[in-house]
Amino acid sequence: MSERAGLEGERLDEGLRLLQNLSKEELIRIIVDDAKNWIAHDGLWFLAVEQAHGMDAAIAADRAAWEKFTVIEAQRILDRLGLKPGGGIGALVECLKHRFYARLNLQDAIEVTDERAIFRMRDCRVQSARKRKGLADFPCKTVGLVEYSGFARTIDPRIRTQCIACPPDEHPEEFWCAWEFTLEKGG
Repeated sequence: MSERAGLEGERLDEGLRLLQNLSKEELIRIIVDDAKNWIAHDGLWFLAVEQAHGMDAAIAADRAAWEKFTVIEAQRILDRLGLKPGGGIGALVECLKHRFYARLNLQDAIEVTDERAIFRMRDCRVQSARKRKGLADFPCKTVGLVEYSGFARTIDPRIRTQCIACPPDEHPEEFWCAWEFTLEKGG
């Protein structure tokens, strides 16, 4: 082992040691706080790009980032759960429960069968904050298409994603966005 690898291991050990004696409630609080920090950074990053280059450039950069991040997140969730790609709709529904967003947003999967599921974001932290501030819905559909289809394909390459509604689309009060996942036959 190189000296550098040894130092990185020591730092990681110190960080992990800080967590080892915490209660379940304290660990949950840290996980939720880390998720809030992540989404705050994501929002601040987006605003900085928007202020410097405009909304279209910010959304294009956001799409490019999500195209890569959603795959990384899905792969890490699969690894954490001990799953392999190709687990179908059931694996996708389970993995959606383990995303960072699942720590902050109210979501559900309905009409779940072996071939199909509808996933809804019933309360979105970003959209709810905008609503409280009197702002229009954030037009996240183009980013969501990249994010959800990439996540689903990483879980199982046979899964296809279709947007039911996502801002700037009109949507009912009971959800901000909804996505239909279908398992391709013979794929």
